[in-house]
Amino acid sequence: MFGNFEELQDKLSELEGRLSDPSLVNNQKEYREVVREHAHLTKLNELYEDYKSVQEDIAENRELLKDENEDPELKELARAELEELAERELQLDKDIKVLLLPKDPNDEKNTLLEIRAGTGGDEAALFVGDLFRMYTRFAESMKWRVETISSSPLGIGGFKEIIALISGEQVYSQLKYESGVHRVQRVPETETQGRVHTSAVTVAILPEAEEVELDIDMNELKFDVYRSSGPGGQSVNTTDSAVRITHLPTGLVVTCQDEKSQHKNKAKALTVLRARLFDAMQREQQAKISQDRKSQVGTGDRSERIRTYNFPQGRLTDHRINLTLYKLEQIMNGKLEDVIFPLIAEDQAEKLKKIQ
Repeated sequence: MFGNFEELQDKLSELEGRLSDPSLVNNQKEYREVVREHAHLTKLNELYEDYKSVQEDIAENRELLKDENEDPELKELARAELEELAERELQLDKDIKVLLLPKDPNDEKNTLLEIRAGTGGDEAALFVGDLFRMYTRFAESMKWRVETISSSPLGIGGFKEIIALISGEQVYSQLKYESGVHRVQRVPETETQGRVHTSAVTVAILPEAEEVELDIDMNELKFDVYRSSGPGGQSVNTTDSAVRITHLPTGLVVTCQDEKSQHKNKAKALTVLRARLFDAMQREQQAKISQDRKSQVGTGDRSERIRTYNFPQGRLTDHRINLTLYKLEQIMNGKLEDVIFPLIAEDQAEKLKKIQ
C-alpha cells in the first residue's frame, strides 16, 4: 500500500510552488483546494516518515536479539521496546489508511441544519428548541458560526421547525451523522401524574450547495411575498418582507420571514432551496449505488430512528452503533463530541474492512 509514497515529496513541492504563486490568490476556490490538499499530504507524509522510522527501529532491535554476544539485560530492554514499537506500527498503519480512504466531497462544506417537530405535540416542539441549543453550543465549542435562516416559533417556547446555516471548518464531516429521527423520553412540565411521554423530532443535515454545483433556472421559480407572522399568526411587521419560493419542476416550497428585509429573506430562501435540491440530487445518485449507503453508519435517512434521549435516566442511546452514555446533561449542553467521534470511528472502521 505504500508503493507510491516516494512521490509525496514531489507532489508537496509542486503544491508549495502553486501556493507561492500570487495569481492563485485571485481564484479563492482553487486556492482553498490547494491549501486543503497540501495540508492533507503534509500530514500523510509526516505519518509515513514516522512509520518508516518505527520500522527501522524494529529491524535494529530484532538484529540485536539475534546477536548471541549481546548483553542479556540489553536484550531484555530491546524485547520490551519491540512490543511498544509493534503497537506503534499498527497504529500508524491504521492512521495512514484512514487518511487514504476516499474523501466525502461534502466534508469541507458548510451545513444547513433543519430540525422539525414530529410526533408528540408541544413536547416535540420544545425538544426542537433543546436540540437547536445543543447544536449551537457544540458549534460554539468548534469555533463555527450559526446563522438562523428560518424559524417557526410557538408560544410555548419551542419551534415547529428551525433552519440554520452552520459555517466553519469541516462542519459537514462532523454533523453528517445527525440526520434522522431523534426520540425524547421525559416528563412534560404539564404532566401532573409524573408520566414519561415519548416524542420525536427529525433532523436533516444538508451540505451547502455552491452555485457552480447546482445551477437553478430562475424561470423555474415562483416568488410570492407576504407579511411576516409570529406565534399565533399575528403580523410582526407592516411590510411584505416574507418570501415564499416554489421550485416548479419539483413542487419544492421554501419560505423565509426572519429578516425585515425582503431581499435578505429571498437570499436565505434561495440558500435553503439550493441545498435541498442538491440533497435530493445526491440522494437520487446514492440510491443507484446502494453499496455506498450500506458502508455508512446507518443510512442517514430521516425516517430512521437514530437516537433516544431518556431524561429520567440521564441516558443517551445511539441505536446505530449501540452506544449508551449516562451523561445526557453534558451532551445537551453541547458536549456532542462524545457521540460524534465514536460514530466517525465506526464509519472509518467499516470502510477500512473493505480495503483490507
